[in-house]
Amino acid sequence: MRRRLLPALGAVTVVAALLTAPARPALAATGDQPYASYWYPDTILGWDPATDPDARFNRSRVPLRPRAQDPALKANTHARAGEGRVVSLVSFAPTSANPSQGSLDASYYAFGHWQYVDRLVFWGGSAAEGLILAPNPTVIDAAHRNGVKVYGTVFFPPEVFGGQLQWVRDFVQKRGSSYPVADKLVQVARHYGFDGWFINQETEGGDAALAAELRSLIKYARAKGPVEFMWYDAMTESGPVDWQEALTPANDAFLGDPERVSDSMFLDFGWDAGKLGSSRALARSLGRDEHELYAGIDTEADGYDTSVPWDAVFPAGRPHVTSLGIYRPEWTWRSSSSPADFRARDSRFWAGANGDPSDTSTSSAWKGLAHHVAESTPITGKPFVTGFNLGHGDFYNVGGVRVRDGGWNNLSVQDVPPTYQWIVSSRGTELTPSIDFGDAYEGGSSLRLTGRLDAVNTVRLYQTRLPVAANTKLSAVVRTPAAGATHLRVAVAFTDAPTRFTTFDLGATKSTGWERRTLDLSAHAGKIITQIGLRTTGVKKAYDIRVGQLAVYDGVVDRPSPPTGLTVLGVTDVSDTRKSLRLAWTGSHGTVHHYDVYRRDPGGGRTYLGATPNDAYFVPGLDRAGGETSTMIEVEAVSTEYGRSPAAKATVSWTGASGTAVPEAGTRP
Repeated sequence: MRRRLLPALGAVTVVAALLTAPARPALAATGDQPYASYWYPDTILGWDPATDPDARFNRSRVPLRPRAQDPALKANTHARAGEGRVVSLVSFAPTSANPSQGSLDASYYAFGHWQYVDRLVFWGGSAAEGLILAPNPTVIDAAHRNGVKVYGTVFFPPEVFGGQLQWVRDFVQKRGSSYPVADKLVQVARHYGFDGWFINQETEGGDAALAAELRSLIKYARAKGPVEFMWYDAMTESGPVDWQEALTPANDAFLGDPERVSDSMFLDFGWDAGKLGSSRALARSLGRDEHELYAGIDTEADGYDTSVPWDAVFPAGRPHVTSLGIYRPEWTWRSSSSPADFRARDSRFWAGANGDPSDTSTSSAWKGLAHHVAESTPITGKPFVTGFNLGHGDFYNVGGVRVRDGGWNNLSVQDVPPTYQWIVSSRGTELTPSIDFGDAYEGGSSLRLTGRLDAVNTVRLYQTRLPVAANTKLSAVVRTPAAGATHLRVAVAFTDAPTRFTTFDLGATKSTGWERRTLDLSAHAGKIITQIGLRTTGVKKAYDIRVGQLAVYDGVVDRPSPPTGLTVLGVTDVSDTRKSLRLAWTGSHGTVHHYDVYRRDPGGGRTYLGATPNDAYFVPGLDRAGGETSTMIEVEAVSTEYGRSPAAKATVSWTGASGTAVPEAGTRP
């Protein structure tokens, strides 16, 4: 392939922006859709979160989780732990069209293989929209729950795609000893809660002085941090855009010699074994880890049919030469014909052609990332709760009750996906595990096991590091098509025998509804759980069971205090019978996983409107029920153990041109 990373993207991004960029709200008092922030170098200087009406909706409240990696528990014998890493460069939408908090559409790149990724770049930027793009909070939330860092993008396009060298000069403009744009990059990352920036300078015409200023700006910003930078191999130290496809004396100053400049570098696509070998040697001579170099591959057009010299970066049976950078892996979604096709493509891309990361044998050169990179896990502390919710779906359930029909996406409520998708061992017929979008206990999906049960099956799900205390509980919520034996046990392994499972029987169900089993782990106090899975026993011709939740926690389930001061910041009439709302509140005391937002129905029930870990939420569609003159809005806090608080309340009126909102008595501090 040719080596231009962004010219190919630039054309797509510019055209998409001109065709699909929405009109943006101009007034802070409206209830219009907030979007992820984007700027040019001169416009970011005027950004102030206190005056930006969208800024409150673009904050992530989820801290970066620590991750662990146990080489003894890696799925694939070929994979190596603690060596090469993966950065994923993803365009979720055109630069100007990234909703801040999800949308009412199930079709979305709901990535579910975080265990193989170390960093995600929120890809975008175009001459027509803006050059600097901050990631939206839903992506930050999901990535951070999985221990993955998130970067925004700074893109200076080539002239053929609208690039102007003056934009680069504006970017590095100094005020005394400071770089004002760098100050804003740091402020944005801190305020929104993400980890760094990917710098892509491809505008022609630069000189050595401009290149030196770019390096100085990055060092200045890193010193003010904490904020990280990844540099793209395009501009060289002498100023021209000249892709090296390697770390060379022409670009190594951007990595740092002798002083660290960038935290890492993305090498353009035309590398080979020789270039990566010399890059590793040069990185080591600079005192840098060779795995801070990410050898880029372009999967935008061909996905897993892309030709990649895998042995040059991940040689079989030998240490990884560098890390890997994947440009546009969302091809699995954009090229798919249906939701099921997307999931199949994504599985093949990451886990391999067999849908089993322990068996990546195939005639294809693309064996899946699981073949090369060992899984990491963010499940390093309690509580751990999963409902196998992938962050999108065609309905929404809470506690097994349907509270909304219709498509949605919101990665802020995505659970940590299973570490192993899927590893099943059996001496008979293997059952088929899957994420099922037909039913859920929490969210829009659950885990389902189906097939002919004629022997014991063990399904590995999660790699963990969970200490067991005297009051530690293990909880499972299951559902069967008919009352009777579940034939199911929860399987747990401990550090003293990390591959041998101790099982806990879930018994029989009494109905066809969701049922919870709470198990006491006190007999194992002092141990550390290294794996969680499931084991089936018995015989059943057509076995079918759903698992709606697995949880490990101490004591009783925590219930947070309610949020207070629920306020409707703005209301917009979408139609005579639909409004959009901007809501805000004061957060609860204690640790909160997220806040659920509802409307109270005339019959006394509730309809789910959405969720966020933040203290502000945009409701895209509040529909009038019959001739009601007002609608009660309720917001309740959900703890990390999934205990729920009483609700804060406010009323939205359907009289007048745009409606009014009045908090209920007792909801303010």
